[in-house]
Amino acid sequence: MKSALRYLCCFVLSFALVSCGSDDDEQPKADACNFQAQTGCETGQVCETGVDGTPACFAPVSIQGRVYDVSDDSAVEGARVVARDANDVAISGVAVTDKDGKYSLRVPAKRDATGKAQKTDYTLRADAAGFLTFPKAPRIALPVDVSTAAGDPLTVANAATDIGLVPLENAAGLGSISGKVLADHPAGTLVVAAGATGTADTNGEYTIFNLPAGNHEVRGYLSGVNLQSRNAEVKATENTSGVDLDVLGDATATVSGNVNIVNAPGGSVTSVILAVKDTFVVNAARGEAPPGLRAAGVNGSFNIPNVPDGTYVALAAFENDGLVRDPDVNIGGTAIVEVTVTGPDVSLAQNFKVTAALEVFAPKDGQSVSSVPLFSFEDDSSEETYTVWLFDVLGNEIWKKENIAGPKGSKPVDVSFDGDVTTLKSGSFYQFRAVSIKAGSAISATEDLKGVFFYE
Repeated sequence: MKSALRYLCCFVLSFALVSCGSDDDEQPKADACNFQAQTGCETGQVCETGVDGTPACFAPVSIQGRVYDVSDDSAVEGARVVARDANDVAISGVAVTDKDGKYSLRVPAKRDATGKAQKTDYTLRADAAGFLTFPKAPRIALPVDVSTAAGDPLTVANAATDIGLVPLENAAGLGSISGKVLADHPAGTLVVAAGATGTADTNGEYTIFNLPAGNHEVRGYLSGVNLQSRNAEVKATENTSGVDLDVLGDATATVSGNVNIVNAPGGSVTSVILAVKDTFVVNAARGEAPPGLRAAGVNGSFNIPNVPDGTYVALAAFENDGLVRDPDVNIGGTAIVEVTVTGPDVSLAQNFKVTAALEVFAPKDGQSVSSVPLFSFEDDSSEETYTVWLFDVLGNEIWKKENIAGPKGSKPVDVSFDGDVTTLKSGSFYQFRAVSIKAGSAISATEDLKGVFFYE
């Protein structure tokens, strides 16, 4: 099945059946190949979309890489890798890593007349037994540009296609659940059980790893569709298969609200996402959002349509856009907002107040740190003091320092970690976050997804 999934292309960019003519002509005719069914091409070729929108037969493009344990660089066998578009919708089947941690994942690629792949960025998600899902905030996936595909067969392989997974502590005794989302277009469905998640590929197949033994409710979240939940019994070290999620009906609810951006000369618009409550980490204020449950370019009112039934946490300015949710809990529009959708439209009673973020100077972008970490960020000229936290990759707070005096000028704020260094584990990811304080209230903060580093 892995081979079939790896080379079957069943994602349709237009969600329409398309066909083309014989490849005897310079421009294919209307019956040459069918993009969705992947018919009409010779063995070893695939039906892809040309730059003019006309399908034709080309050599396949694959993303290849290695999945490894970040703690010791050892190979992770049996990891599931899927490619996703800019909206986190799966655009591929699943590739499963071999004993060396290697995978090869067939992906769709728009082509010019010579067969060269055109610029399209995908990101990768990887899941494996005993490891934290990648990407999971605060870690982010780097884009993979398929136009860089080269060689024979056409392959993309670079630093962004190798995936380091963080091992879980006390992973022994965990099990997994697998099944299929039975919707017409299931790609990207976020499937949740006990706070753990899986994502459906283009065929609707999913697996949720690292579940404790016991009975769990399995829920799927797909924009525009309400899916039936299932209960599944998990046994330690075993996979419970066949937990299929059928369609109950259309999801037509719209969640609406308002964002007020203040004191933010560097940012004029932001975004709002709906994260599934069961995945939300309170102290780190992050969670996983199903594809499509996002409003972009927001400055004022917003609407998120086609929201399936469920309970969500609405997060404004969660992405890296130079803005953050105002951290001052003493004023309106700054609290975490929870919303339950049960069919009808929902208008959020609380508006979001968003303000400028404190820029992070170091560490950033997941850089490696081998000594005592130094946290450096932008000075807020209005502050009296700062508070800095350090979280592990699971969102657990491991260090906090308060009443930090600022430099009172154009210099950055530099704060050295002075906690117990034995709490910093080699081969692990961490994130620092800082807020500025005035009159006892927080007035600005670093961004939700920045300040991430790898401790060697």
